[in-house]
Amino acid sequence: MQQLSGCHLPDPDAPYGPFPQPPLGAGHLSVEYGPRPSAVREARAQVRRQLEGWGIAERGEVADVAELLVGELATNALLHARSGFRLTLFAAHGVLRCEVADGERRVPRVLAAGTGENGRGMFLVDALAQRWGCHREGSGKTVWFELGTCGADGCGRRQP
Repeated sequence: MQQLSGCHLPDPDAPYGPFPQPPLGAGHLSVEYGPRPSAVREARAQVRRQLEGWGIAERGEVADVAELLVGELATNALLHARSGFRLTLFAAHGVLRCEVADGERRVPRVLAAGTGENGRGMFLVDALAQRWGCHREGSGKTVWFELGTCGADGCGRRQP
């Protein structure tokens, strides 16, 4: 992971374009949420329901981690972008990709996990996701992360 001024940046080798369409039979979901405090809870619940529906929720801690990290990204959208957000989930080839798009162009940075109440969201994403990144689009950005879904070490990791 690249570091600048004490803060991690998104994966520099990640493709920043839109994630390719998953193959037939794979999972895909996209939901818009308004800028209201209950949207974070609703997005987390949607992640859980969707992963249960796809049969991924019972594979290790994938659903718990996805729910936690989506909650962090959704909270960032509400607090920093002060906008609604779009949650998109893709599941294919042993990888779950979660994206949160918002109306702020500023790219998130990973800060050291201190004792303050704020600033730990991207630290958690960086620590728990196999990969993560961000790309700007229009007047906003999309922050994404990936998790393996088959419960084995290295599952879902892309080959260099």
